[in-house]
Amino acid sequence: MKYALIAIVVVFVSACAQMLLKQGARQTYTTWWKQYVNAWVISGYAILFAAMIANIWCMHQGLQLKELSIIESMAYLFVPALSWLFFKETITKRKAIAIGLIILGVIVFFI
Repeated sequence: MKYALIAIVVVFVSACAQMLLKQGARQTYTTWWKQYVNAWVISGYAILFAAMIANIWCMHQGLQLKELSIIESMAYLFVPALSWLFFKETITKRKAIAIGLIILGVIVFFI
């Protein structure tokens, strides 16, 4: 259970890294390559890489892949919430229902 909680934190950190990537994509750059080589993008991918290593570590410690796959689906909750908070993106009724079903599925899986 401890490693499942760590995996949830890792998913949240990964969602935060996606916010960095989005911020990098929103910037205007003078050349095409600066769009891919800037602090936002590099830090976002570095955090995603660290999250991948943390997931491998959790599996090495005993978290099963099927459990990790279900936990990873919580990104469907974290990413819309963070994008609403930071980028004022709307969460439609349809998205909210889908997020609720995903959360329900995660709960049912772990009961």
